Amino acid sequence: MEEFNLHLTGDIHAITAANNLLAAAIDARILHENTQSDKALYNRLVPVVNGVRGFSAIQLARLRRVGINKTDPGTLTEEEVSKFARLDIDPSTITWQRVVDTNDRFLRKITVGQANTEKGFFRQAQFDIAVASEIMAILALTTSLQDMKERLGKMVVANDKKGEPVTAEDLGVTGALAVLMKDAIKPTLMQTLEGTPVFVHAGPFANIAHGNSSVLADKIALKLVGETGFVVTEAGFGADIGMEKFFNIKCRASGLVPSVVVLVATVRALKMHGGGPNVTAGAPLKKEYTEENLQLVADGCCNLQKQIQIAQLFGVPVVVALNVFKTDSVAEVDLVCKIAKQSGAFDAVPCNHWSAGGGGAVKLAQAVEKAARQKNSFKYLYSLELPIVEKIRIIAQKVYGAQDIELSPAAQSQVDRYTRQGFGNLPICMAKTHLSLSHQPERKGVPSGFILPISDVRASIGAGFIYPLVGTMSTMPGLPTRPCFYDIDLDPITEQVKGLF
Repeated sequence: MEEFNLHLTGDIHAITAANNLLAAAIDARILHENTQSDKALYNRLVPVVNGVRGFSAIQLARLRRVGINKTDPGTLTEEEVSKFARLDIDPSTITWQRVVDTNDRFLRKITVGQANTEKGFFRQAQFDIAVASEIMAILALTTSLQDMKERLGKMVVANDKKGEPVTAEDLGVTGALAVLMKDAIKPTLMQTLEGTPVFVHAGPFANIAHGNSSVLADKIALKLVGETGFVVTEAGFGADIGMEKFFNIKCRASGLVPSVVVLVATVRALKMHGGGPNVTAGAPLKKEYTEENLQLVADGCCNLQKQIQIAQLFGVPVVVALNVFKTDSVAEVDLVCKIAKQSGAFDAVPCNHWSAGGGGAVKLAQAVEKAARQKNSFKYLYSLELPIVEKIRIIAQKVYGAQDIELSPAAQSQVDRYTRQGFGNLPICMAKTHLSLSHQPERKGVPSGFILPISDVRASIGAGFIYPLVGTMSTMPGLPTRPCFYDIDLDPITEQVKGLF
């Protein structure tokens, strides 16, 4: 378990290296274009090596993209040299950020390029958490090495000064990114404490990216279990976040259709949605969460009902798995299961696998098996042909329960730009808090009548989605007053890790 929670196979490190190589390439290219003539730039990009001058494969591809059908570097005209060598990146449009796998709030806004060697080229930038990188999303959605390489090349990092997209392929870095990711694309085979095979692969943030494990792991698992077997795959957070993205993004990428939705709930969470007091990490739970309170549970089940309704929008049967804590009363558990079934769930099952192991989830497995035999009328929530704004509105109204959406001028400008650039037919990946159906974390239960603010709209073209930022979403977490590192230690004699989880 320690290895699972630490570096494991190094996938996140590979993603960090690839992401930051691309970030370095962007700034370096701007610097070199700003400080060199067309001729000098071209001579360095296409040097003479051992008496021979030739284009690399990725440079030949760029020549074709810009409409130059030549292969001999000595035959390009001055105009063609400039067209090939200059990307003319507009620094104000750079969307590609550096990443690090540490919660570091002081990297949310930084200035790069302040050393004298960068010759006055400095700009404001930021770090994101590593799992928010588009390369992580690509890893989770890719179907092969070739597909991954193509997706990496399509990643849009900025616009040029004419407003056209600049990609990783334009920067000539696609092949190097693929090399860094060649091992990360392979799912890691592990097992549960009881010997059940488990694939661990990919971890895109569910409140920023699409929040699902990889398509490759799912497809390999389906081959291994055969036609009568079952594969359980995860979608992060609630039905409004990970599940909606699973259906509208991942299912489109994989071509797979799920048989059942397993919706996980707890009595404690439902009590919070029913009006229970705030919970602070590390602080003892208030008595409302440790003593029987049927009214709080009943009031909070409105959120569970909404989650079931969201799943039903996609035409897939729903089984509610109620994770039971030792402080839950029998009456509370029975009430949740009763309301869930009355609200349209195929079944609702108390689960004790945390305390009893696999035996505590046998009834859940049986319910899932029965639900999988039910009629499945799977459908997407929206057509990709709809305008970007309309797709955002459908998610906001049908999934979150918003009255409408409101785009900031910056968000509308980005929508217009992506539509003009030909990216309007991509699915939507909403970057929204997971703590509420709305954009306001403190609003529990089932908020209604609110206007969903879209502060910005970005594009992950390689991953294949447009992602609007709802409200004030942060892509870099911060450390709390008492981080968990106070409890983590290593025994230097036994090398045993302590306090990691």
